[in-house]
Amino acid sequence: MILKIRRIKELFALFFEYVKTEGLAGTTKRAIGFFQRRMKAKKGRFLPPKDALERQKSYKCTSVEDGIISIVTPLFNTDKKHLAEYVQSFLNQSYQYGELCLADASDENHSYVGEYIKSLDSNKIRYVKLDKNYGIAGNQQKAIDLAKGEYICLCDHDDIISPDALYQMARAIDDTNADFIYSDEALFDSDWTNPIVAHFKPDYSYYYMTNCNYICHLACIRKSVYEAVGGLNDDYNGAQDHDLFLKISEINNVKIHHIPKVLYYWRVHAQSTSGGVDAKPYVTQNAIRALDHHLARIGVKGKATTGKFGSTYKIDYELTETPLVSIIIPNKDHIDDLSKCLDSIYEKTTYKNFEIIVCENNSTEESTFEYYNKVEKEHDNLHIVYYKGGFNFSAINNFAIKSAKGDMYLMLNNDIEIINGEWLTEMVSLAIQKNVGIVGAMLYYPDDTVQHAGVITGLGGFAGHSHKYHRRGKSGYMFRLSCVQNLSCVTAANLLVTKEAYDKAEGLDEEFTVAFNDVDFCLRVRDMGYHVLFTPYAECYHYESKSRGSDKKGEKKERFEGERNRLQNRHGKGLLRDPFYNPNLTLDMEDFSESRVLPKYDE
Repeated sequence: MILKIRRIKELFALFFEYVKTEGLAGTTKRAIGFFQRRMKAKKGRFLPPKDALERQKSYKCTSVEDGIISIVTPLFNTDKKHLAEYVQSFLNQSYQYGELCLADASDENHSYVGEYIKSLDSNKIRYVKLDKNYGIAGNQQKAIDLAKGEYICLCDHDDIISPDALYQMARAIDDTNADFIYSDEALFDSDWTNPIVAHFKPDYSYYYMTNCNYICHLACIRKSVYEAVGGLNDDYNGAQDHDLFLKISEINNVKIHHIPKVLYYWRVHAQSTSGGVDAKPYVTQNAIRALDHHLARIGVKGKATTGKFGSTYKIDYELTETPLVSIIIPNKDHIDDLSKCLDSIYEKTTYKNFEIIVCENNSTEESTFEYYNKVEKEHDNLHIVYYKGGFNFSAINNFAIKSAKGDMYLMLNNDIEIINGEWLTEMVSLAIQKNVGIVGAMLYYPDDTVQHAGVITGLGGFAGHSHKYHRRGKSGYMFRLSCVQNLSCVTAANLLVTKEAYDKAEGLDEEFTVAFNDVDFCLRVRDMGYHVLFTPYAECYHYESKSRGSDKKGEKKERFEGERNRLQNRHGKGLLRDPFYNPNLTLDMEDFSESRVLPKYDE
């Protein structure tokens, strides 16, 4: 009976989680799918098999002296039960060369903390009782002072580490020689083997980190790197780990590696930020300060502010330059669409240094050319160029760009309507940052559901849109619908590319006449070392593919299949492993849901 009551409570918790994420207007189909996936979730589903744990006991990290990896944890008035569960999760590690370093700042009323640790009498545990509470950073440093390992793992005193956590870190150290390694994590309230939700993270995404501390746990850092950046700083209390990760990112050629496995279980309770920043409101203020100081250190002019949701932030980058942006709009008839697009640009756009090049492609209606004459007379910065070949999106854009004068090119569909006036300012302010090549925008269907929030390769076997059909104004999976972030691709329906990146990539590949031209282009630009970014702060409506129709019949279907095969042949199996999409997430849907079949456990 008690178990049934607990299950009912879980159902209610799931319901409120769904409503909070999707709103009451979420479709029945999606709601049912959400509950089915969550209710079928297997207890202990992220844990390694017992035989794997047994094999791992023989492994020793060869990259560090004596194979030692140190877990460092400050203790402060820790709950008895939580403390015991945490320490036991260390003692149950499959890796045999770990040590647990504990600095205890508990007061006299919590003397049981030290008594419990001493009662364990383990040679793998190093313990010191502090003479006072030195604060989070100070207590942490006291624990680090005990560490013999060349790598330290930062853990909280009331959480749980997976039994293979240290083994996975040891393997990653040997395999990658990374300076900073982080893993996926899960949140739990009572039973850590049955977590509430898992956080499946992308591989390292600098811009996502500036908008949200997505890294959190488990963080394993080369001790010398930790010390070189000054470690944790109590000046950013509550956001001290965010500050630490930002400082690590500033090191030239620092190597950061992500392990896509749940190695950390974060306990949700009233005093923990795992339950939201409302538990510690000063966190937001200190995170903003940490971000501002980070920008100052790297010489970037900008100001951090709060983001769209709690625990998220936004960098307002200063426009230190205002490059000319050439907006390229292919068009064939459909003047109602084009007129709506152009009117919205001219009426709403606050960024004024742009030109528009409409690339005419075989229109047949006389009214189309009458409209061209009209808008050219109305706007000095609008020009019509004529592409005589058949419809080829890549060739049309490449042709129009030859007439462009800008330092940046913005490919824009004629069925786009601008929503917010700052859209182009937001995109340009990102595109002028170091090593940024491409910036994409948030696109909505007319019913205010998401059409595009970036492109994820591997979805459906090739590529799909992030968060498609989510309701406008929602946070998305782990705030990914509401944060600037690195992605592999964005749609060319609204894509800003620097002239430098466009030229190095030699433009769009004209063998992709309609489909996947933007995916191929973004992947090639990314592979040259440029950032491809998505911003939710440039918002548009997209009346998708009104002027083209379906690709699922006859000749169009054959062409689509041919272009899809070309994409696969060029980019290979890498398409199925998007670094900014976790392999534990589904490739069957565009909603960031957990895969029904988790990847086979790989030691």
